[in-house]
Parts: sequence; C-alpha cells; structure tokens
Amino acid sequence: MEVISTGIPDVKLIKPRIFEDRRGFFFESYNQKAFDEAVGHAVNFVQDNHSRSVKGTLRGLHYQLPPHAQGKLVRVTVGEVFDVAVDIRQGSATFGQWVGEYLSADNKHQLWIPPGFAHGFLVTSDEAEFEYKCTNFYAPDCEASILWDDPKLDIDWPLQGKPLISSKDGKALFFRDAEYFD
Repeated sequence: MEVISTGIPDVKLIKPRIFEDRRGFFFESYNQKAFDEAVGHAVNFVQDNHSRSVKGTLRGLHYQLPPHAQGKLVRVTVGEVFDVAVDIRQGSATFGQWVGEYLSADNKHQLWIPPGFAHGFLVTSDEAEFEYKCTNFYAPDCEASILWDDPKLDIDWPLQGKPLISSKDGKALFFRDAEYFD
C-alpha cells in the first residue's frame, strides 16, 4: 500500500496495491500492522458502518466530541464520492482548513481521518456505497456537526445543483459556533 499525506499531514490517503487480471481483482483492504505503521501509532477499530446514497447526497460535516471522539478509515465500494475532512483541533497549525479527495470503487482509495476532524462527503456518481471503520462507538450525546456550506470553511464541493441533505444536517452549526478539540 502507498500512504500519502494530504494538505493536512495527519489525514492520510491510502492507495492499496491491487492485483488485476482477466478474472477480476484482489487487494488487501485492511491490514492492522501495515495501517498502524502508516499512521505512526496503534489504532483500534470498534465499529464498521455502511451507507448507500444517491447522486447529489451530501452527508456531513459530522464528528463526535471527547470522550467518544472517532477516527475513521473510509472507502467507497460502489460509485464515487468527494470526501472532506475539516481540522477542528484548536492548537493545530491547520485548524479550520479542509482537504478533499475523490474516493471510488474504481480507484479503491481510502482516507484516514483521525479524531479531531469533522467529516463529510458528496455523492458524485448515480449512487454510492460508503464504508467506514470507526475507532469509537457512536454516542448520540457527543455527536456534533458543522454546516456543509459554511462560508468560513469555503469548501469547494463539486456540486451540480443543490445537494440532498438531511434535516439534521441543515440545522448544523456554523464553524465559528461549533465545539472544537483542545
């Protein structure tokens, strides 16, 4: 696997080694030892999630606050998404900055988003199935979200019209009003 630091070095783009021939393909989608070496410390995943969304769906920007903060290793198994991570760690040199990567069933790329980041994605194909491994269990009392179109963040979503969002995401906070990580 190839591990690439993004514009925010703690967020890693992971490109697996893919073996293809006329029968199809094979790749190792997760290896604990290789992943821990890639991110520089041991990571324990406790929950896997899987969603399916139609084109134009935008989910996010979501995160969980301590003591239930989550790191996420995300990938797409059907279709394509534009995946975004926003640094909400107050002491970080990249606080308030975002990175975005296209993840697809074709490129098989994954994105490691450590705790301290808000996360969201936009479906750019007709449909997409999105899987993510989480380092902590879902805790509704610690859940938070930031508006996907917050002008301070100025995320360059590849939109074609107005996105489909949940009513909950429509009520998210502006970045300036959000709770951050210390």
